[in-house]
Amino acid sequence: MDSYVSHLECAYTGQHYSADGLHSISDVGKPLIVKYDLGRLGREISRSDIEDSSEPGFWRYSPLLPVAKLEDRVSLGEVITPLVKLERSAHLIGAARGKVIVKDESRLPTGSFKARGLALAVSMAKQLGVKHLAVPTNGNAGSALAAYASRAGIKATVLCPDNTPEINTRETEAQGGDTHLVNGLIGDCGKIIAEGSDDVGWFAVSTLKEPYRIEGKKTMGIELAEQMGWELPDVIFYPTGGGTGLIGMWKAFAELIELGWIDCELPRMVAVQSTGCAPIVKAWEEGAEFADFWENAETDASGIRVPAALGDFLILKAVRESGGFAIAVSDEEIHSMVEGIGQEDGLLMCPEGAATAAACKTALDRGLIGVDDTVVLFNTATGLKYPLPEVTSSIDKRVEINYQMFG
Repeated sequence: MDSYVSHLECAYTGQHYSADGLHSISDVGKPLIVKYDLGRLGREISRSDIEDSSEPGFWRYSPLLPVAKLEDRVSLGEVITPLVKLERSAHLIGAARGKVIVKDESRLPTGSFKARGLALAVSMAKQLGVKHLAVPTNGNAGSALAAYASRAGIKATVLCPDNTPEINTRETEAQGGDTHLVNGLIGDCGKIIAEGSDDVGWFAVSTLKEPYRIEGKKTMGIELAEQMGWELPDVIFYPTGGGTGLIGMWKAFAELIELGWIDCELPRMVAVQSTGCAPIVKAWEEGAEFADFWENAETDASGIRVPAALGDFLILKAVRESGGFAIAVSDEEIHSMVEGIGQEDGLLMCPEGAATAAACKTALDRGLIGVDDTVVLFNTATGLKYPLPEVTSSIDKRVEINYQMFG
């Protein structure tokens, strides 16, 4: 197995860095992006080679990934995540049946899309000889790091805000992560990790503070294109905290175009946030290049409770280049979609995924998208990781049962 990586590049200045060795952010404090020799890749690998691949899940795209050695690939049985059309619940959004499609990332190991990015980050850490990884997380990244690091035999330390859903922190601990709760937000967790790097010797795999999580997340875009016959939807709604997935998909589409594997219109990219934490929405509305820190961030959709994103300028660039937009929805709208889609279509959305459905409804109501547009919503995790409604009805088998209650 060979790697087609040519170099790393500062996402802001374009400065080149060697792909050898361990790298964090660039000299100006911005994310490093993996660049490939797409000319050589295109000559040696065809689209049909990808289509004929028997590799599991997103590893079928290994020529477009940085892991050079097969033995360094860390896998937990990844799958191609399904596209599920909303049928009975489409009316909740105001859409025609089958025009809104959910890409359900909950089917991945550890139940979330974080498996993609952390599988790549851990695999590259293994390749580069790293012995200890650390991550700040609102939940799903921690459990994904713990699982893949354990699989690779690498120590993982995970710091979470103390209001992280308990199921996430327990899952992380159960899968081998050294897990700690911090009385602050995700940025406070990241600061502790950054300040402890010299003392502890861990390497941080915080969002966009290393080059490889974005490579895992971009596989959502490649996978979507292949599933749709190398075409793409009109609009993609993506729940945006750190925004790695949105940035990664936009990167994937550019690489596929350069390879000649797609020649369709690119989708409008929509960054979805909560009204309780909407720094990207505010920056988009103001026409700003960077987003201001969001004070007192709070939302039940913990995965998008990110008051400051290192890749803010990349998110905003992708949204603008695509002709998309950024939009915020309330927790009430989110919970309504979780309940409605679950009860009518049997698909248990996580709050972040339900936020995309709520945003799609708002966008249709405002005329920001058309009723004939094909729309893809990303459900980024299983709803089982979040509080569920309590069952209050009980039946006493010792007394006569009133069967009318079941009518």
